[in-house]
Amino acid sequence: MRRLLVGCGALVALAACGSPQQAADQQSLPLTPSSTSSAAPVPPTSPTTAATPAVARCTAATLSGKVEPTDAGAGNRYGKFVVTNTGQAVCTLNGYSGFQLQDASGRPVPTDLQRTQNPGPSPVVLTPGASAAANLHWNVVPSGDEPVDRPCRPEASTAAAIPPDETQPMSVAWGLGPVCGGGRIEISAFYAA
Repeated sequence: MRRLLVGCGALVALAACGSPQQAADQQSLPLTPSSTSSAAPVPPTSPTTAATPAVARCTAATLSGKVEPTDAGAGNRYGKFVVTNTGQAVCTLNGYSGFQLQDASGRPVPTDLQRTQNPGPSPVVLTPGASAAANLHWNVVPSGDEPVDRPCRPEASTAAAIPPDETQPMSVAWGLGPVCGGGRIEISAFYAA
């Protein structure tokens, strides 16, 4: 009986400190005996300290894409594959895009995609309207058994591009001529554009 009265007295003392609103906002503490009288109560958890949800990956449904030429010289061609978040929420990209050249009928054109490490994978957070890019490099000089009197490969009109860790592609216009060397295209990981 004596222990119960001491516990009740501690609760009354806590409720009496501060304003009535502060007392109502406080969580009740368990009634356990304490070895010292200077132990501080555990602060209540507020909604602002809760864990923030993970940002979803960007998908083909929330991205638009385009290929932009950037430089050319001595048979080398350079460009950027640029994607823009057209969705309503923040999303993230981390890694490399899939990239398959296609003819006007949507049939695959030989493509040998090679990943480069400049830059390598790093998470890129895209707010709505923000963009990321991946560098592209290819060659237009025939090699091996490729013909020299006509285009070395069929010219692509589009590319099926798959965002990192996704399975559904988006279609982007190509229109940058044939890709020689067996369709070899070097691609970097995405970075903020």
